[in-house]
Amino acid sequence: MLREFLDPKFFLQELEEVSRKLVKGMEVLMTLPQVDLEPTPKELVFQEDKMKLYRYVQEGPLSCPVPILICYALVNRQYMMDLQSDRSLIRNLVGQGLDIFIIDWGYPDHGDRYLTLEDYIDVYLNDAVDHVRAATGQDRINLLGVCQGGTFSAIYAALYPEKILNLITMVTPIDFHTTDGLLNVWSRHMNIDRMVDVMGIIPGEFMNIGFLMLKPFQLMVDKYVGLMDNLDDPATVANFVRMEHWIFDSPAQAGETYRKFLKDLYQQNKLVKGELEIGGRKVDLKRITMPLLNIYATEDHLVPPASSVPLNDLVGSEDKTLYAFPGGHIGIYVSGHSQKELAPKVAGWLKERCGGGKTGRKKAASKPPAQRGAKKTAADKGGAGKPSGPAKKRSGKSG
Repeated sequence: MLREFLDPKFFLQELEEVSRKLVKGMEVLMTLPQVDLEPTPKELVFQEDKMKLYRYVQEGPLSCPVPILICYALVNRQYMMDLQSDRSLIRNLVGQGLDIFIIDWGYPDHGDRYLTLEDYIDVYLNDAVDHVRAATGQDRINLLGVCQGGTFSAIYAALYPEKILNLITMVTPIDFHTTDGLLNVWSRHMNIDRMVDVMGIIPGEFMNIGFLMLKPFQLMVDKYVGLMDNLDDPATVANFVRMEHWIFDSPAQAGETYRKFLKDLYQQNKLVKGELEIGGRKVDLKRITMPLLNIYATEDHLVPPASSVPLNDLVGSEDKTLYAFPGGHIGIYVSGHSQKELAPKVAGWLKERCGGGKTGRKKAASKPPAQRGAKKTAADKGGAGKPSGPAKKRSGKSG
């Protein structure tokens, strides 16, 4: 091979091929139509401050009368689950006859710096759950949490078990003191107080740099080299653009929420120890007695299996399933294997545990129902110091 590179004729041929691909690639990029994201039709049904709740349109009959509420992470955008029509876990779940709602957390700004973990769990998530219950006539619903949203969902199910029929967690960090992942190790040594005190909110760009540094060669070099080999393929380029759009579409983090999540979980591992408090209440995972489906990715570098698997031993459920997906943190949603296996697995598990709910579905309203009056968040109150957010008014609420 070295001899070939030293051959001027060979070198010129390679240079000509690279130049051809670059020219063709520019033509592809210039003529590439608008790349569609979130292709599965959905309707806005509820909004509270920046949090929006959507319901996916279900044309066919329901296979399970109990709806699913999907709670995604704060650090990325939920449309990873609906990135494109042929790589959409959402579309596949809807195709399985499931009634799906999803939370869009929005983009926090400096006015949200004082939002707390209590605000997200006791107010926004709880109000979304109550809206889904009211809209579908079900006393208890299915809750599906993804990554950090899975941690939120486990905490919520422990605090409000009477509202959840089945709990599904996907690539969810629970034991934060594993040393299998760099993110867990790095987070223990971060000066969270200084970061939040200085910045107020944690910029999305800062979060992105940290995630990219976990696998710098693969995430910052290798993928672009791979793109060079396929620049003349419009489908490959379109897929690349979609993924890049999602990767760099990173919301900022509300400072006080970030402070508590990092300190109480990543640094002190309070959830596993039974010491985490939300609104003055201890979070006891043994209160999770509903059926549990815990899905982890075997090659996950962000949430290693050692962080997700312990949940099954910490809950009080007798009906609990641990499911290993052969792939990574993102591949669990966009890989071809995922499209064939994951949605049918989730749907089949839920159908067996639907319970005696109402059959059929109410006709979707042509307009979103009247939205609840926006609560005064901590940021609305202004002033120096840390105001009390809406969750403070509800501390102790159990139903």
